[in-house]
Amino acid sequence: MENNVFEEMAKRYDTEERIELAKVIVKEVRPELRKSKSKSLIDYGSGTGLISLELSDLVNSILLVDSSKQMLDVSKAKISQQGITNSKVLYSDFTQETPDLKADIVLMSLVLLHIPDTKKIVQALFNILNNGGKLIIIDFDKNDKINHPKVHNGFSHEELKRRLSEVGFKSIEIKTFYHGHRIFMNQDASMFISSCIK
Repeated sequence: MENNVFEEMAKRYDTEERIELAKVIVKEVRPELRKSKSKSLIDYGSGTGLISLELSDLVNSILLVDSSKQMLDVSKAKISQQGITNSKVLYSDFTQETPDLKADIVLMSLVLLHIPDTKKIVQALFNILNNGGKLIIIDFDKNDKINHPKVHNGFSHEELKRRLSEVGFKSIEIKTFYHGHRIFMNQDASMFISSCIK
């Protein structure tokens, strides 16, 4: 019985569009995790694990962190159904409080645009990373067609570089890797990947 409930929930969240977009992102992130077999990864704002659970073979451990209990329940069900042994979930919102955690890699995919105070969250992630650790951000390029009170309309590479270096990140690299049809609030948009080192 329980499985059906989770499958229903997963269907609600994991729409076909989201699954397709996640595949594109996973493909882009995988090369970033070469030689990370011994490393720990936190997926901040993991949702239902569409991205990080596809990366579990590349790292030592994954912690999926989200502020939605329902999404984490779906993640947990996937972890047990797929027999993934190195992934756990944590219900938390780092914009409210940062738990005492450490990781070698933090991944934040399509999450920054939902966080009003970007500096605060980037600082929190900096503090969680071990020295030499890597922050990987996937998000939308700035898009003037989008205007929403709760969502940033993407980020300019310059703006993000500045924010990351203010906090202390080094070796910041940002590049646009995908253009998609109606992928950001029903508008055509492009996504970038940013990686930097603490």
